[in-house]
Amino acid sequence: MSLQRTYGEEQPGISLGKLTMRLPFVHYRFEWPDFIQGLLLCTVCLSIIPVLTGKLGMSFEVALAIVILNGTLYLAHVTFGDPVVPGWITPAIPLIIAHVGNFDPGVERMQALIAFQMTFGLFCIVLGTTGIAKKVVSYIPNAVQSGILLGAGFSAVLLVFEPGEGLKSFDAYPWTITICIGLAFYLLFAEHFKKLRHKNKILYHISNLGMMPALALAIIIGPMFGEISWPTYDGNIFTRPDFATLFSDFTMLGAIPIPSFTMFISAVPLVLSAYIVVFGDVLQSQALIEDAQKYRPDEKIDYDPNRSHMIFGGRNVFMSVFGPDISMCGPLWAAMQVVICERYKHGPEAMDSLHGGAGSFRWGTWAGYFIAPIVSTVKPILGVGLASTMLIQGYVSVRIGVLKSKTFNDLGIAGVSGAILATRGAAWGLGAALLLCLLIYLGGDKKRPYISEEPVFPGDSPEKIAEQVKARQKEAQDRAVARDDS
Repeated sequence: MSLQRTYGEEQPGISLGKLTMRLPFVHYRFEWPDFIQGLLLCTVCLSIIPVLTGKLGMSFEVALAIVILNGTLYLAHVTFGDPVVPGWITPAIPLIIAHVGNFDPGVERMQALIAFQMTFGLFCIVLGTTGIAKKVVSYIPNAVQSGILLGAGFSAVLLVFEPGEGLKSFDAYPWTITICIGLAFYLLFAEHFKKLRHKNKILYHISNLGMMPALALAIIIGPMFGEISWPTYDGNIFTRPDFATLFSDFTMLGAIPIPSFTMFISAVPLVLSAYIVVFGDVLQSQALIEDAQKYRPDEKIDYDPNRSHMIFGGRNVFMSVFGPDISMCGPLWAAMQVVICERYKHGPEAMDSLHGGAGSFRWGTWAGYFIAPIVSTVKPILGVGLASTMLIQGYVSVRIGVLKSKTFNDLGIAGVSGAILATRGAAWGLGAALLLCLLIYLGGDKKRPYISEEPVFPGDSPEKIAEQVKARQKEAQDRAVARDDS
């Protein structure tokens, strides 16, 4: 039994300065529904394996070791006070692939990845400890932010439709990807399904599974079309990640020398580009938690962006030393944070604490990495999972990127710089965006490139969320009145 909180106060924990330690079963109730969902959705985390094997020359077992390391660090957020479901820095993945692709395969490519991930992690830690994160992004013109997001979206789509070295493209699984991504887009974005899910409990629970129904479908239809094989099982209960080879052949603890100063400098444009994406995730985390808090006056939730920066910055520095990872360590898995927050809104009976829901889900994904039958089941569809993830991310990045632009000039700059970024890399794209802003806005109103804006999210608009909050509060009041009358 976990420690009980006082009504309206924070969940119990152990204060560690800016951090607060919370352990499952001790400081929060373990939420079994979220744990089970995590077991299933470890599939999404495992879908980065084809990138690691194709671009970095790792074996499946070594790539699995990296996924497990990253998955273990996911637990750091809830454990140290950050009530979120963390994930990849997904929009940056195609940009990172392009960046490391400029270096020779093997030692040099690993050095480039290490230099980037370490620089990015240290940059985030500095911003978190000094508290100046928001000011950094406020100095970046809307057109530049828009261009980076558009470029990330273009790159994600190109990653699927252009054959890459060591990566299978759309041509390898045309029918499977088409059918599965069609289902995923319908479940995630279709206005028709949004109406249906509020009327049917089964469809509502299906919508809470995010991409999982589409990936489960791929396991069946992929072999039917002859594009992937049926799962095979070797009788093992537990997986066999190869940490020894990871440390000896792919890290600075073994065969990889410390990257040169030039590699660290070359990573700076990509660091800035990735940070713009990450800062959007931080804003989104805060908005989702604030929305959920309106339903639950019984728990005070403390979300601190500076603490979040310190945690995911520290995760990236750790991974740069012990397991360099193209997926990176981000502050939010937006789709699952929405799912957890929605269940949290149903009251303490459904989920006692937001910390418990987020933590239990990530404990579920962590456990899934070690269960051999689960990994064997999804292994044939990892390429389809990656393609689906990239296409969904491309859709969201382009949509948000376009809405970041506040003027026609912003949109023009964003379109040109985004295309340059997708085809020539982050340094070219960032440089083009800054140069075009300077040329086009030179001599005009200095505030023009910085028109204030509200955060833009991949789900419903803030206005629609506010309407839903009012509607559910009214329903709760009506139920309370009905109980009193009876």
